[in-house]
Amino acid sequence: MRKPLWRPSLGFLRPSMWLPLVLMLTVLAALWTWGARSMPYLLPPLGDIGSTLSEDADYYLRNAWVTLKEALGGLGLGLLAAFVLAIVISEFPLARRAIMPVAVILNVTPLVAIAPALVVAFGFGPAPKLIVTGLICFFPILINTSMGLRTVPQPVLQVYQTVNASRLETLWFIRIPHAMPYLFAALRIVFPLSVVGAVVAELSAAGSSEGLGTAISLASSMNRLAAVYASIAILALLGSLLLLCVTVLERRVLHWHETRQGAGS
Repeated sequence: MRKPLWRPSLGFLRPSMWLPLVLMLTVLAALWTWGARSMPYLLPPLGDIGSTLSEDADYYLRNAWVTLKEALGGLGLGLLAAFVLAIVISEFPLARRAIMPVAVILNVTPLVAIAPALVVAFGFGPAPKLIVTGLICFFPILINTSMGLRTVPQPVLQVYQTVNASRLETLWFIRIPHAMPYLFAALRIVFPLSVVGAVVAELSAAGSSEGLGTAISLASSMNRLAAVYASIAILALLGSLLLLCVTVLERRVLHWHETRQGAGS
């Protein structure tokens, strides 16, 4: 009988799986409650945060949707650009020597500083936020993917050379599949990071009227701590959901890889 590509595991029902997390959350909640009583100017009570979320649920959902669209849009741009450039620099050493120094410079450039310039260039629409988010996600994908493309074992390449495989066939059937685990390792980082990038763009790009970053900025200006932490809680939830999505996608796409086979046994 053929083994299914993926089947859900019920291991999470065991107390050893969920009990440590429950205990940790309980401890963190107790520490938060103590901190809210000792430093009310820094931490609001958890009940106030919950009340803010329930009373203004539509407001937070609307802004969360705006931030999520910016995060996914910027991630898509960064992923596309980084993947294409990774193929180029892995196939052409001259291109690697030309592109990698520029990519390193972009990686160490404080993007908060160039966000206002992007607003001047592209206006007050979503374009500056997508560009900032894409640049934040770009470098990890480029580095990991190019490494995966260039580290194919030589014996495997020699086998394809003996059958006169073209450069395109070697890229499609050998290099790209070999780079997939490297790519997903980068995606595990940049999927949650894209939310951070979208918030940074909203906070630094002038003219933002929607998004959780804007909500945090407005709440801070009015000294509404509960609203600030409510927005932060939603951002943490968005990042966790995106990480869960890429983890599930990795299991489906890389079911053939030895790491996934080891995890499923």
